[in-house]
Amino acid sequence: MSASTEEKPTNIAGERLRSIIERIERLEEERKALASDIKDIYSEAKSAGFDVKVIRQLIRIRKQEPAEVEEQETLLDIYRRAIGM
Repeated sequence: MSASTEEKPTNIAGERLRSIIERIERLEEERKALASDIKDIYSEAKSAGFDVKVIRQLIRIRKQEPAEVEEQETLLDIYRRAIGM
């Protein structure tokens, strides 16, 4: 079975597979563009004098549930006291 890579799929499964692959490729390109946009925003924040590491941490915290954030802050406070901070 020697099929050329130039041949179009002749069955429905082949057409469906090609469609799925092309959709994934488009989304991968969109993801690259979004990642570039995000990087630009972090650069903008840095040039405005903001600490990018802190901004990343705030974004991570905002994704969490409030109870989870409160628990982590409580533990952090307990641990700080335990080591004399």
